[in-house]
Amino acid sequence: MATVMQKIKDIEDEMARTQKNKATAHHLGLLKAKLAKLRRDLLAPPTKGGGGGAGEGFDVTKSGDSRVGLVGFPSVGKSTLLNKLTGTFSEVASYEFTTLTCIPGVITYRGAKIQLLDLPGIIEGAKDGKGRGRQVISTARTCNCILIVLDAIKPITHKRLIEKELEGFGIRLNKEPPNLTFRRKDKGGINFTSTVTNTHLDLETVKAICGEYRIHNADVSLRYDATADDLIDVIEGSRVYIPCIYVVNKIDQITLEELEILDKLPHYCPISAHLEWNLDGLLDKIWEYLDLTRIYTKPKGMNPDYEDPVILSSKKRTVEDFCTRIHKDMLKQFKYALVWGSSVKHKPQRVGREHELEDEDVVQIIKKV
Repeated sequence: MATVMQKIKDIEDEMARTQKNKATAHHLGLLKAKLAKLRRDLLAPPTKGGGGGAGEGFDVTKSGDSRVGLVGFPSVGKSTLLNKLTGTFSEVASYEFTTLTCIPGVITYRGAKIQLLDLPGIIEGAKDGKGRGRQVISTARTCNCILIVLDAIKPITHKRLIEKELEGFGIRLNKEPPNLTFRRKDKGGINFTSTVTNTHLDLETVKAICGEYRIHNADVSLRYDATADDLIDVIEGSRVYIPCIYVVNKIDQITLEELEILDKLPHYCPISAHLEWNLDGLLDKIWEYLDLTRIYTKPKGMNPDYEDPVILSSKKRTVEDFCTRIHKDMLKQFKYALVWGSSVKHKPQRVGREHELEDEDVVQIIKKV
């Protein structure tokens, strides 16, 4: 373990010493590939015998329609926030490292059940296996949205430190997957094409990165000005892309001028968990970032059930997804669906299983006789 961590430190030191320019791009790309491989080996080492993997998360059963994780340094107010939002008791104290295990709670909001996890205080070096960092971040990888809780009276440098820890574990915050194609092949060497001007990658850098992964034959095609990190992410294939909200807590302890600056930053939400300031605003933002779709059911001859919507992801919201969410066997009896709402021109409109639903549509399933 110490050897791998020393190698990581040596590479990070070398990268810090290396000037970034066109001449060093090839060398830096190679170092980044080596670093990504070392971190992967460190965080998920191959297991021998029947032992559990070191990168396993806390044993918290996923429940509800979506999962949100609270991540932050010790004593920033995560436990207080969980208590206020869910009514779940998580020990609160003024000293650090109060929470030593993962505490789940549930928020019922706009008809959806959102599981909120209070993860133990992250510490610098979690990505390198320090403390319980692996378990914290492994569980964070399973979340649909991450709340990075920051203390308004402590430096915002905490934000960058936490981002670095999460990125080291393959979590990409508020980012889309790289828009590049990487395809292995049996022969023909490395073929590099691009539809745009590249300022970060060239054929030699691409070959160096692929060579580090022992890939000698592949097609790499770019549709934007991608970086070496983007190419490494695609080759690694284990990255998760998660929306993130930076929750700045304890705003009752800063000036109005400081608060106005925070309010202009992207993805930020200022709150005071203790005084319950702007918790409604935070819930609205969580809902926006989760991007969920509520669908109401309408049994034949009855009024729609507006109390208990079926919750779908915005990326999986066809009638087929709706049926599967209710019961896996429903599609066997499916004939067509009647839909009322913004996704149709007529109310009701007869649609098939491929029809995409919109938020707050009403659906009635007609079964085969």
